[in-house]
Amino acid sequence: MEQDEASVLLPERGLSRLPRFKVYRRRWFLLGVVCLLNCSNAMLWLTFAPVADKIAAYFHISLEMVNWLSIVYLLISIPFGLVATWVLDSVGLRCAVILSAGLNMTGSIIRMFSVMKFMSLGSQNYWYLFAGQCLCALAQPLVIFSPTKLAALWFPDHQRATANMISSMSNPLGILIANVLSPILVPEGKHIPLMLGVYAIPAVTACALAAVGIHEKVPPTPPSASATNSTSQPFLTGLKMLLRNKPYIILAVCFGGGIGMFTCFSALLEQILCEKGYSNVFAGLNGALFTVFGLLGAFLLGLYVDRTRNFIESTKICFCLSALASIVFAVASRFRGQAIALAISSSVFGFFGFAIYPIAMELAVECSYPVGEGTSTGLIFVASQIEGVILMILLQALTVRVSEDPSSTCALDQDGALDWTTPVLVLAGLCSAMACFYVIFFHTDYKRLNAETNSDLVRTEDTESADVPEA
Repeated sequence: MEQDEASVLLPERGLSRLPRFKVYRRRWFLLGVVCLLNCSNAMLWLTFAPVADKIAAYFHISLEMVNWLSIVYLLISIPFGLVATWVLDSVGLRCAVILSAGLNMTGSIIRMFSVMKFMSLGSQNYWYLFAGQCLCALAQPLVIFSPTKLAALWFPDHQRATANMISSMSNPLGILIANVLSPILVPEGKHIPLMLGVYAIPAVTACALAAVGIHEKVPPTPPSASATNSTSQPFLTGLKMLLRNKPYIILAVCFGGGIGMFTCFSALLEQILCEKGYSNVFAGLNGALFTVFGLLGAFLLGLYVDRTRNFIESTKICFCLSALASIVFAVASRFRGQAIALAISSSVFGFFGFAIYPIAMELAVECSYPVGEGTSTGLIFVASQIEGVILMILLQALTVRVSEDPSSTCALDQDGALDWTTPVLVLAGLCSAMACFYVIFFHTDYKRLNAETNSDLVRTEDTESADVPEA
């Protein structure tokens, strides 16, 4: 087996009594496949939101039906999220990645049936889109849960946060690509078939790489002490442990709510801005800034946390700053001609908000160890989807129909445009409340790091004992 120069080797004396750790170069290939799959799944999820008005006009449906193409991701991943945690912690990473890649590819192909004349269902072509989104939604929990598992199984402790950051942030990268690419590909409704074909390419590529290139569910030799116990707790036992873990529950509620808010922000951004006269292109640019600065923030914070281990302090500071940015955006979005303020607030919101994501996933493992990574991150994701569904339905219910405004860029239906003033203010208020709750009440020990430190001490003592000659 190939091996990095950075492989962790224990002293030769007492070697037979002690574990031996290695890292393998192929871990980077696995990371690349998971990144591509994560990116593709996010692109498929947010394909339609940046051009919601054109999708509604092309398929002769309402904006609410377009929104359901995003909401279905949240609904399906709630029950399937629990299945995905079991698959990751019981069946293994290889099976999870290949299964999710297959579902993702099949869903992207079925979506294309909606624009193929020989497959046409007439006025019911929308249901091809819906069915395809459902299959992609089944893949999402497996895709989202994989980064933490991959980092724990294949990467040494000093690379875990960075590896998790890279693979986790490929999901918002997909959101970025969708926000930028969809408005470019669909200046008019007639270009929707081209958009669906372009979005299928990464899904097919990821499936081919996963099927051909992934052969093992675990490395032959673990990279760290905690990796030897990565699946130590049975699924149901781990689930019960999590439900009794107060710090974990607080993290799941607050961080899950944060993911739900980011989901709503990404899916509804175009509809929020068009009513005040901002174009689809500007909304896409705003979403792109939100994601680009989020990727930058996640990268920098991942490097910082890998060196300092300040998981709690970093997430608390970033949560508070992202809440402040959400307030600025909520106020600025209610006025016309505030492009600069919106761009800056979206950038800051993304920079600090997205930065929390990979660190909070690592923190979930730290506060719940020795529960399996798939279970600890999976339950947070399920919580985020439940909160996301509630928020999406609540925010849409709080909108108010307004008469046609000449400055509006929305593609209006017969009932007029929607005013989003109340929903965006409620969203900012909830974000601030959750940030305060998290800062005040969340405290925990780093259980996995402590276990690894104790393991290192035991190995050192055993090695020193082996050097002492018998009397």
